[in-house]
Amino acid sequence: MDTIVYLSLGSNLGDREEHLRDALRRVLQCGRVTAVSSFYETEPVEFTEQAWFLNCALGLQTSLEAEQLMHGLLAIEKEMGRERVRKKGPRVIDIDILLYGDSVVNTAEVTIPHPAMASRRFVLEPLAEIAAGARHPLLDRTVRELLDGLPAGQVVRKLSPSSL
Repeated sequence: MDTIVYLSLGSNLGDREEHLRDALRRVLQCGRVTAVSSFYETEPVEFTEQAWFLNCALGLQTSLEAEQLMHGLLAIEKEMGRERVRKKGPRVIDIDILLYGDSVVNTAEVTIPHPAMASRRFVLEPLAEIAAGARHPLLDRTVRELLDGLPAGQVVRKLSPSSL
């Protein structure tokens, strides 16, 4: 049975837009894309001495189990040249599983919902565009409620199609 999954994609090295578009094409090997948000330019968090990111969110209908999906996404990152040199550091592509239906998964390989999603504006802004009513299964709040509850802070700018 297929599950609706929400992913977050980000890039801050090289041609960020092309990296996101390439990753979106490659994700098709994992299922059917049901929605893609606009692209958002976002300032880095935690390790701030790096270039700004381009982020988006997407909905994916998949028959893969969570662990299988994670392996597929990690393979896409590797194929695209992702090198894990510094935690939270610059990257060609980053693909995170945010929500996997209403499931809670906590294994050595996968933690869903994504542990930091509820506090990250760069995740919630694009996700709210395509799935405002999706519920966080542990916090029992919608994506919109989580976004509205964030304090002011990180800059997240929605890009118009003409600026891409």
